[in-house]
Amino acid sequence: MIESLHISNYALIDRVDIRLHPGFNIITGETGAGKSIMLGALSLLLGGRADTKAMRDPSVKSVVEASFTVDGYPTLEAVCRENDIDWDPKRIILRREITSAGRSRAFVNDTPVTLAVLQSVALQLVDIHSQHQNLLLASPPYQLRVLDSLAGNEERLTRFADAYNHYRQAVRHFQQARKAVAQTRDEEEYLRYQHQQLRDANLQDGEQEDLERERELLVNMADIKTSLSIVVNALSEGESNVDSLLKEAADNAADLSDLLEDADQLAERLRAIRVEARDIAETFGEYDRQLNSDPMQLEEVEERLNELYDLQRRHKVGSVKELIALRDSLDERLRSFDNSDTDLRDLELAAKRAKKVALDMAHEISAVRHAEAEKFAEMLRERAVPLGMKNLKVEIQVRDAELTSTGVDHVEFLFAFNKNQEPLPVGNTASGGEISRLMLSIKSIVADKMQLPSLIFDEVDTGVSGDVANRMGEMMRQIAANIQVIAITHLPQVAAKGKAHYKVYKEDTDQATVTRISELSPEQRVAELALMLSGSAVDAAALANARSLLGVPSDNLFE
Repeated sequence: MIESLHISNYALIDRVDIRLHPGFNIITGETGAGKSIMLGALSLLLGGRADTKAMRDPSVKSVVEASFTVDGYPTLEAVCRENDIDWDPKRIILRREITSAGRSRAFVNDTPVTLAVLQSVALQLVDIHSQHQNLLLASPPYQLRVLDSLAGNEERLTRFADAYNHYRQAVRHFQQARKAVAQTRDEEEYLRYQHQQLRDANLQDGEQEDLERERELLVNMADIKTSLSIVVNALSEGESNVDSLLKEAADNAADLSDLLEDADQLAERLRAIRVEARDIAETFGEYDRQLNSDPMQLEEVEERLNELYDLQRRHKVGSVKELIALRDSLDERLRSFDNSDTDLRDLELAAKRAKKVALDMAHEISAVRHAEAEKFAEMLRERAVPLGMKNLKVEIQVRDAELTSTGVDHVEFLFAFNKNQEPLPVGNTASGGEISRLMLSIKSIVADKMQLPSLIFDEVDTGVSGDVANRMGEMMRQIAANIQVIAITHLPQVAAKGKAHYKVYKEDTDQATVTRISELSPEQRVAELALMLSGSAVDAAALANARSLLGVPSDNLFE
């Protein structure tokens, strides 16, 4: 619960320090006295937007600080530890400072935190329900949260949230992969065309060099044949050929063997040279026989070389070796395209499996919601009827919907306030006072489920009076049996139900008008209720009525 509240240099408040009590706390005051200012200051602790215009003295920082007593709030402890906030199992202090420069600083247990962290902590400590929040009753998300709170779906929803996020992530991966594959389809077609060209070319490393040599030979065939003929004739076929000359020389050298030393050896060397010359002549002769001046062969060679040259120009490379490397690279890339189809199917299958898991969890939650809806409708009617809505009909619809982050249900609260009226959405059929009473009834039902130390009602009783106001006050007092309730009200019937009573008022000083708040003594409380009842001058009847509302005899009022 809120143990103490400090506000300084905020709007009409120069300094306010109050201590609050467990149970039902009442705040009253005339219109314009500053009750909304206090609520605005509290909203800063909930992460509300800071406005330097709200600073009373621009040269001094504005400060709002609240001390909460906490015991047995595991969710709150988890939030604090998750954000590296020092944890005190008995007390937690929220503080918000606004400087003249417009800078805002937030603290939890003297630990500097971001506004987001401050808000996450504050939402575990206090719920402020104002007239504006009545609009939430027509909001499907709010209706769904109420139903889930009563159904005890918190743990199920946590597990479902993980499954749903996993499903959405799987869908994103699949969609991204599918988009990437689609974007590469045109590229893939072109690459397949290039790859097919290179494959059809039947490229061989070193082929170009061989062809270039062959072309050179074919182009110069006439000259080569002439040279070959000359060589063969000189070696073996001419009138004075090398073979006959070497034979003659060898024979003559042999004849000198008796006369000259080593003549035999020289003759043998000549015979060896003759054999070598014959072999050379035979080789050149074979060349001459094999080489034919075939124009078709030259044409084929030229055609193949032009094909290779064209491929090199097209792919901006300088050799067949590079073309082969490109072909192999394209082959690898195309295999990856083929694999991408398999990967895409795997991702699609993973997304379908993740969706099924999420759907199974969502249907489990849906079954619990359907079971709770009927019970809640009856419970809400029982709570609201005593508040002046005797003909109230409540219908909680849980309809099938597409899978979303909240499950597979569309929840809608339908109400009818008159006989023979079909239940309709609350925004189409209820007055402001009826909505206020419905919201209070809902708060009273979910109060037992709320893991909150404090609940603040800001004029939630607007638009009601008489016995209904009395019943609303009683309902708030019943809620206060479990958690601290702070009610800002204009109704004496509600104010009389409180355990502690605070009055907000304006006070003129020498310098300015300021807003004050003070806890009323029993005597002061009677006077305040009497003033609320009479609306002007307090007379004996108003005082007696005030005593009656407080349920204390006039002669024993302050015991």
